[in-house]
Amino acid sequence: MWADHQQVAVLKSAEGEIVFHFHARDLHLVLGPSMDGKPVRFRVTIGGHASGEDDGVDTDADGNGVVTANRLYQLVRQHGAVLDHTFTIQFLDPGVQAFSFASG
Repeated sequence: MWADHQQVAVLKSAEGEIVFHFHARDLHLVLGPSMDGKPVRFRVTIGGHASGEDDGVDTDADGNGVVTANRLYQLVRQHGAVLDHTFTIQFLDPGVQAFSFASG
């Protein structure tokens, strides 16, 4: 369950996800750890599959990453042709703060 605080959404439950359709080479999301500073683990998929070679700086090839600070996280860096994709980020711990997407 998400709580909307106007400029930030905070995940209140143990697991939650965001699904986003995009057409860009890079996909970024501004994220922050829980309010008490605990890291939040996440997993990214593109079209239902691990990101593989299209992983961003902040994910591994299996799509795994950890939110440890308030900052911009690069989640996808596509190689080859830029195509439409459905992106899913699943948070494995409560408390993550999600601010906004950016693409390039």
